[in-house]
Amino acid sequence: MVKRTSYHHGALRDTLMDACLRLIDTEGIAAVSLRRVAREAGVSTGAPYHHFADRAALLAALSTQGFELLAAELTATRAAATGDPMDTLAALAAAYVRFAREHPAHFRLMFRPELSQPEKHPDTIVAADAAFALLTDAIADSVAAGLLPAAKAEILGLTWWGIGHGLASLWTDGHLEKRSAELGTTAPELVDDILRTLTDLISGPR
Repeated sequence: MVKRTSYHHGALRDTLMDACLRLIDTEGIAAVSLRRVAREAGVSTGAPYHHFADRAALLAALSTQGFELLAAELTATRAAATGDPMDTLAALAAAYVRFAREHPAHFRLMFRPELSQPEKHPDTIVAADAAFALLTDAIADSVAAGLLPAAKAEILGLTWWGIGHGLASLWTDGHLEKRSAELGTTAPELVDDILRTLTDLISGPR
């Protein structure tokens, strides 16, 4: 690997984060260490310490980045939605699944328990809350339209998050593609069918 000797301050940080993501994609989170990331990035073993105090700080930064990317994806999806609020909820869940497929290394990091400690990783928690707020806002739209009961808004928000997260995990782990093939469809079509079915069960066919 070609050794890189100079970087713009921000470029080095981005390069290290990209190298870490590649390492997670190819070998898993257990393979990550600052020394190994430095080697993958082609920089000195001391270079990561200019930006990350330790391995946990690097993983937390990537988790924060993941939640920010997810929030951007959900924001764009909600802005583009033209159907009723329940259709928007289905579109948000589909966007969540799509994000996991397009950013598998981020997705594997974002919900690790050691990164969900506000006293240690406040930026990650803030980014996670901002992403989740987009879902709760969409739930509120459905409540305002009379499609969901106000008393169950918080429960339904967690339920919808669980649905999206479950489908995303099944797909990233390869289970959804296997099952969709058995059913004679594709994974994206199966996700859409599941979400349409659930929306109809929750609020009735529209």
